[in-house]
Amino acid sequence: MSQPVESNVIWLTQEANDRLQEELDHLRGPARADLAARIGEARDEGDLRENGGYHAAKEEQGKAEARIRQLEDMLRRAEVGEPPKPGDPIGPGMVVAVKFAGDDKTEEFLLGSRELLALDDSVEMDVYSPQSPLGSAVRGLDVGEFASYDAPNGQTVTLEIVGAKPFRS
Repeated sequence: MSQPVESNVIWLTQEANDRLQEELDHLRGPARADLAARIGEARDEGDLRENGGYHAAKEEQGKAEARIRQLEDMLRRAEVGEPPKPGDPIGPGMVVAVKFAGDDKTEEFLLGSRELLALDDSVEMDVYSPQSPLGSAVRGLDVGEFASYDAPNGQTVTLEIVGAKPFRS
């Protein structure tokens, strides 16, 4: 049986949490100061209407401030946990392999947050939150078990769990 998960929580490993905190600290400190200096230098060049450097720096500043807000929100909602171990029931931080009813193809996905994938740029896979219909259906189950969930289109989807391993193991 699956365990309840707060719908607003983002599950992160300590490693992912630390990396996000480092990025936030950098953006709030050195990156913000650098952008402010670049904006000031561009402003000193004169007419701002035709100053490409000024507009580029302002645009970059806007993107950095948006990322700061995003990071602050994620870290505020983060639940930091121990990475799962091989053999654990399916939960956040696991790569799950499933076969959907009527399909012999195996599909893999990460149960958790996209921020876990950011730890390794070479990894590309689908990510489902533990709160998603698919995530809720498989959470707490083991390899060999079956699960069903209602897809957004209203169809009931049945699948078999054929593999589960901790991400990055």
